Amino acid sequence: MNFRSIMFFVVLLSCLLVSKAEKVEVVVVGATSIAQTDEDFICDLKNKNLEKAVKAFHPLRIRVGGSLQDQVVYNVRNNIENCQPFQKQDKGFLFGFSIGCLDMKRWDELNEFFNQTRAKVTFGLNALIGRKESETEKTLWVGDWYSHNVRDLMNYTISKGYKIDSYELGNELCGSGVSAKIEAKQYAKDMATLKNLVKEMYPNPKTQPKILGPGGFYDKKWFDTFLDASGHDVIDGVTHHIYNLGPGNNPDVVRRVQDPFFLTQIAQTFKDVLNAIDKFAPWSGAWVSESGGAYNSGGQLVYLDQLGMTSVYNHKVYCRQALTGGNYALLNTTTFVPNPDYYGYLSYIFHMRFCGIKLWGSKILLVTHKGSPHLRVYSHCSKKEPGVSFVFINLSKNTSFEIDLFHDLNLNGGSPNFEFKGHKEREEHHLTPKDGNILSSVVLLNGTPLELLDSMEIPELKPKLVDGLKPINIAAHSIAFVTIRDFNAPACF
Repeated sequence: MNFRSIMFFVVLLSCLLVSKAEKVEVVVVGATSIAQTDEDFICDLKNKNLEKAVKAFHPLRIRVGGSLQDQVVYNVRNNIENCQPFQKQDKGFLFGFSIGCLDMKRWDELNEFFNQTRAKVTFGLNALIGRKESETEKTLWVGDWYSHNVRDLMNYTISKGYKIDSYELGNELCGSGVSAKIEAKQYAKDMATLKNLVKEMYPNPKTQPKILGPGGFYDKKWFDTFLDASGHDVIDGVTHHIYNLGPGNNPDVVRRVQDPFFLTQIAQTFKDVLNAIDKFAPWSGAWVSESGGAYNSGGQLVYLDQLGMTSVYNHKVYCRQALTGGNYALLNTTTFVPNPDYYGYLSYIFHMRFCGIKLWGSKILLVTHKGSPHLRVYSHCSKKEPGVSFVFINLSKNTSFEIDLFHDLNLNGGSPNFEFKGHKEREEHHLTPKDGNILSSVVLLNGTPLELLDSMEIPELKPKLVDGLKPINIAAHSIAFVTIRDFNAPACF
């Protein structure tokens, strides 16, 4: 083989190895919005980094609860001897842990943190207190919910002026449950008890906390029975959990998290929940009160945080917060894996602070394209300032995308009205993994590693300004946030 042949072969091989670009036409239906979110999308309390991060998220919501909430007692009257946090035990109550005791000193500390950070609080209540295990059916708990301990906690909370935005009764007790379960009609009866208690303790409707439940995995028969039996205006938010990737130790998690066909399957769960609500409880809303992609604390080599589904359905996503003491991680995984529903510490702050808060408004726009399913696109009206903000998520490891935008002003379908060409510079934030390794723990923002400053402050995350007439380029295995100030969607006015 001569020199020229070798050179041709090398050039050809290089071309084959380089990520190829695919042109995609993205259509934005700007005439009307398709849904709306609220503004508070989103554990050691004296950790200044945590406090700064939570303040940066404002406005946000913190869910206090999770797997162990149904074995917490509230020591309001100081009548519980040896009030201790959860203890790991070989033969524990549930999940291998003892009963946990929340003393009011710890409750004061939690609320001081919430007040300092201006967080909205969803508090998960113990729904098993007062019940006993069935003698005939394993994991089934029977009997009425004992509300007196919760009454004491509410009374103390009100007396201290602490604000609770919503109460959620129980955790993963619906359907077949996880470690315990309650029958649907019994749970409906208990929700009515909670609703009456909240009305009594918080008589002013304007400051009355919302009632949420059941906070578990969707089961059609159980959810339908519960909602049908719950009564009018009892429940304000129908909460469910999503861990569609399976357990965190599943070796297939990394593949699943980048498979658009696998990820899309979970959309049916949202639709089923919404259909049940429309039929039985149209006054309430569909909420996701817990989600992380993979359960059992996520995947060791995958960063799993919920993102894009809020652009499709009106629900809320929260982080888990422990109750009775100890040190808790804000995030449970450490690496960059781009995917449509999940996306290190600073990349999370970036999403929450700049995209969920500073960039995105509450109105959601319909976005479609006929390109590769590995490209996911979501869009909101921009927040406070004119324009439209997008997130582009590229699951492909080999293909980049060149985006041309089209603006569809038709309310009744039809072809897009015109190709959009911006005349102002647009703002772009591109997130990529270091060295192109999606298992890297280092995330780059516009090519620069995201790192805390020496003062441990969150750095200013400046956008890259790009000529509005140029196409939007989305690199392989990347996430891009793009704001176009002169994209005038009527739905955003």
